[in-house]
Amino acid sequence: MTSYSKEVIADLVAGTLPWPQTRRIMSAYKDDDRFFKYVAVLQDRVGWEDPILLPVGDHLFICQSGDERVTKCECGHSFGDYRKNWKLKAAIIVRDTEELLREIYPNSDLPDPDWMEIREFICPECGTLHEVEAAAPGYPIVHDFEPDLEGFYRDWLGKPLELPNKGG
Repeated sequence: MTSYSKEVIADLVAGTLPWPQTRRIMSAYKDDDRFFKYVAVLQDRVGWEDPILLPVGDHLFICQSGDERVTKCECGHSFGDYRKNWKLKAAIIVRDTEELLREIYPNSDLPDPDWMEIREFICPECGTLHEVEAAAPGYPIVHDFEPDLEGFYRDWLGKPLELPNKGG
């Protein structure tokens, strides 16, 4: 099995590898420590120390912050407990009129705003767009998932989820 260095994984994440190499890496079996290298690359990219436990988007992570596990933006903004729907603490743009929909569909057919709205979930601190939802007007904001972190580490990664040392 081929194993890739953290530097190669960093280039993969940054999108700077040539396509043939990217395709080869994506198509091959994953090295056993790929997830941990990936998380280390992401950790190097952020400006804060809280350990990343699980990436949930390109710029959104579940982290260990003191005694809590929180959903956190790359900029450092915390959306709070990872088990709660982070979207409820995001800045939200709801495109529910023809005028607002036309901003993102300038030259094409529009969805009917009586039947669908587009919701954009944005970090209130840095303005990063984290997710977009299309839903019927009035439909509740979707809570995408609540990961079983311990189970993921134990059953998929073959390693217990270790908590950081609490001083001493």
